Amino acid sequence: MEREDIVDSILIWFKISGIHTDNIRESGNIAREFGLTLAQSDVIAQLGIKEMTQNELAERLLVTKGGISQLLQAMECLELIERRQEWKTKYVTLSKKGKEIHDRLVPELEKFQGEFFNGLSKNEKKVMLEMLRKISGKKEKNNET
Repeated sequence: MEREDIVDSILIWFKISGIHTDNIRESGNIAREFGLTLAQSDVIAQLGIKEMTQNELAERLLVTKGGISQLLQAMECLELIERRQEWKTKYVTLSKKGKEIHDRLVPELEKFQGEFFNGLSKNEKKVMLEMLRKISGKKEKNNET
């Protein structure tokens, strides 16, 4: 690999990293408007799709079993979620309060995420997605992230 290619790769990484940081920062600001941390808003968004086991949730959010346990305990105290256990499996769902927040929070997050790439055409978004999939080394289906 030539030096110029290496420099270009580093510049691409810095740009992607900066975009990610800006995106996370603004997503956190939106979460705080609802009195939540970014991690709590992630849980609410995931559980709005379906009930999950505690382990499934930890895998989706890329956190440890201990980390998800602490996060869910705090959310349970805030009455945002409900947990039930069937033998060794713990299931997590949104409480009524959690559902109410979900129904207001998720549209705000989706609006922000949708507007984030407004400067790109539909075709440019498709090309970018193809390139990101290629460099991530994953063979993803069209409906997966």
